[in-house]
Amino acid sequence: KTMALSSLDEFVILVVNQQDASSSSQDISISASEITSWDLSEILSYGRVKVRAHRTRLIQESSYFHSLLSGSFSESGLDHISVEWNLQTFLNLLMCLYGYDIEITSSSFLPLFEAALYFGVEKLLSKCKSWLSVLASSNDTALPKLELSDLIQMWSFGLEHAGEFLPDLCVAYLAKNFMLVKSDKYFGNVPYELLMCCIKHSHLTVHSEMHLADALLVWLDTGRRISDLSDSSQDNTINLMEQVRFSLLPLWFIAGRSKSHGFSKFADQSIELVTKLMKMPSTCLVDSLTDGPPTDLRVRLTEYSEILDLSGCPQLNEASLLLSILPNSYFANLRWRKSLKSFLKNPDDDERHQEQLSDRTLPILSFESVKEIDISKCQGLDYKAVIKCFSKSFPSLRKLRAAYLLNIKVSTMLELLQNFRELTEVDLTVDFAPIIPVQASVFYSGQGHCSLSNITRLTLEGRSDICDMELRSISRVCDSLCYLNIKGCALLSDACIAYVIQRCKKLCSLIVCYTSFSENSILALCASISMTNEHVDSNSLASSLQMLHMSKCEGSSETSLLKLITQTQKMKSLCLRDTKVSDSVLCELPGSSLEALDISNTMISRMALARVISRNPNLKILKARGCKNLLQLQVDGRTENSSPLFSGQEVFKCLSKGSGLEELEIGWGFSYFSLESLRPAASFLRVISVGLGASLGEDALKLLPSTCPLLESIVLYFQEISDSALTSILTSSKHLQELALSYCFGDISLQSFKFSMPNLRKLRLERVSRWMTNDDLLVLTQSYPNLTELSLVGCLHLNSDCQPIISAGWPGMISLHLEECGSITENGVASLYGCIALEDLLLRHNVSFLLYIHFFSAMSHRLS
Repeated sequence: KTMALSSLDEFVILVVNQQDASSSSQDISISASEITSWDLSEILSYGRVKVRAHRTRLIQESSYFHSLLSGSFSESGLDHISVEWNLQTFLNLLMCLYGYDIEITSSSFLPLFEAALYFGVEKLLSKCKSWLSVLASSNDTALPKLELSDLIQMWSFGLEHAGEFLPDLCVAYLAKNFMLVKSDKYFGNVPYELLMCCIKHSHLTVHSEMHLADALLVWLDTGRRISDLSDSSQDNTINLMEQVRFSLLPLWFIAGRSKSHGFSKFADQSIELVTKLMKMPSTCLVDSLTDGPPTDLRVRLTEYSEILDLSGCPQLNEASLLLSILPNSYFANLRWRKSLKSFLKNPDDDERHQEQLSDRTLPILSFESVKEIDISKCQGLDYKAVIKCFSKSFPSLRKLRAAYLLNIKVSTMLELLQNFRELTEVDLTVDFAPIIPVQASVFYSGQGHCSLSNITRLTLEGRSDICDMELRSISRVCDSLCYLNIKGCALLSDACIAYVIQRCKKLCSLIVCYTSFSENSILALCASISMTNEHVDSNSLASSLQMLHMSKCEGSSETSLLKLITQTQKMKSLCLRDTKVSDSVLCELPGSSLEALDISNTMISRMALARVISRNPNLKILKARGCKNLLQLQVDGRTENSSPLFSGQEVFKCLSKGSGLEELEIGWGFSYFSLESLRPAASFLRVISVGLGASLGEDALKLLPSTCPLLESIVLYFQEISDSALTSILTSSKHLQELALSYCFGDISLQSFKFSMPNLRKLRLERVSRWMTNDDLLVLTQSYPNLTELSLVGCLHLNSDCQPIISAGWPGMISLHLEECGSITENGVASLYGCIALEDLLLRHNVSFLLYIHFFSAMSHRLS
């Protein structure tokens, strides 16, 4: 009897009923003493679970059981206690109570936290708080992520039950991970109060102010908050948008969103601010500032920032960026303007004096997490000052994109980049266009560059100002280069390219389109003996190539091309567009890892193409427009006409056996039957371009949306198209962002374009819309309100009154081409000034060319 009483005092049976209707009606008895051997999956299959637990342990670790089992309640003397709680959660609580590790996840946190609160288990409360605190504050990308739906529930629960710590941690996590959650499908469900706290939080981390504004507009559009809510709620949403720093937005973004709910109120104000800043030099900007940190002008940077995207913001100057990387305490000194202006006026001081000046007056903050910066199209920057400060503020920078900057030389930029020790990728692209070599500017820095040996990716596309000596100089210090893009660098000789290939022994990606790449360069790729008298591996560089793009490189013989191709066993992306490549060369392509192939405007036959496709099942991109021989079959060296024994559809049947095609450019030989043959692989197709020689017909065009449901771009040249076919495409292609109809014929009218497509960004109607009037153009602005690129050719009925329609309908237009469009310029072109974001304007072969000079002088600061 004494032993029985002792046992009763030591243990208690907790009876937990399973709430899952799918569980069995049977009972199972388990012991907390055997937690290590619990099989939770088996236990959870029972309808009722009886847990034999230590009474003393429950009393010591849980305030709930302490009150129940040691107080005056009638249950304190019972040996069986009923517990109504989720079984899995309660078992995890018991495991934690007994000192065993339990896994906390996004979905399990709130049930565990709620159970810990109810049963008063401080150990589990502490564990939950620590888990969430780490997620809200750590830079470790390997940590698990909170699902946004779970986060919203946690925040709401915390407001009601848990005091401040849980809501505060939820806000901190949301602020730190804003870029991750802004595209979540539940983002529109974030409560206003939570979102506002997040925007105001010091850890708010966004790539740019544009990303923040765009996310808020998406949130406002969810459920049409602006139009449907009460006046007080509308005030709240307007207050939310007021948190955006409007002076840091790109003009094209402002103009493009000027009609959006919630933004129209601020568009004019933002345009005025940006325009004012574009005209204000750095020192004047500093003089205009009042006391205290200039918050509205500072780019958002936190300890969690990894990417800084300033592209498309010509209003930014070096003062704007310096203000962003200085601490708030710096502005407490009344002399801060003087010290900042002194630095801005003397960025070229010798290094010793510059360092002393910076240490004394510019306590630049360091943001260790920033890995990538984009300053493309930021023409207002003084790069010497900016790069020197960036090197101190972003010591871990790995990627720098500085594209479309016409006011900086390659040599200047690379000399400045020597201060970035971790830098691996540099992009200095400019617009590529054919040039006359003798008219290009040539420069060379005789001082040489310091070590840039960490750079593995270098893009110099379109840089017509780089010559042989300059590239040789770069290659001597960039011996780690794996990727080199010199597309359109017309001044470079074949000998120079060959020299660089031999110097950079790790090259596996080479883009040399529209250069002098030919015999010497191919010899360098294929050679196992160095042309620079240095030791190289026995294998040629060609055997390591994974990407080779050599469009318009016509100086190579068939023999040298054959030698090169046969050595490229690892090739993944090959572009031979506009070259003299033959079937005998292409058929010798070894390996089976090809993912992208471009043979446009070559003489390749369909048998050679089918042979390559059949060997490469992972091919995702095929470009073969302009290949007339796809209509012919090469047999025994003779060209024969189409044969039923090897029909043109064999190529597409080979494609349909692959893993899924994503891009296709095709012409000769492509028909309705081709599309039918391609159907198994076309469900992944995102881009299709059909050119001269193809004959899709109305049936195939109507089949296009259902065959290729993911299409984002449709480009049709010289195809017969009807209203019904075009209507089918526009109403069924939900993801379409680009539509181009060039020199197509058939019965099409305005009726095809009356369907709303807010996702469409690019529209080209070239020689297909002769009927278009100003009224028709107005309909286009209503159907496609978010266009950023428009090209119209041959719209003879348009007149100058169409200009205000374009300006009012598409204020965010970036590229506008109007050719042979009636009398649109009869009264000048000043009305197009409403397109404030224009970067590319082409007005050719219209009636009048008067008054262009005034217009271009007004817009020259924005056109590139």
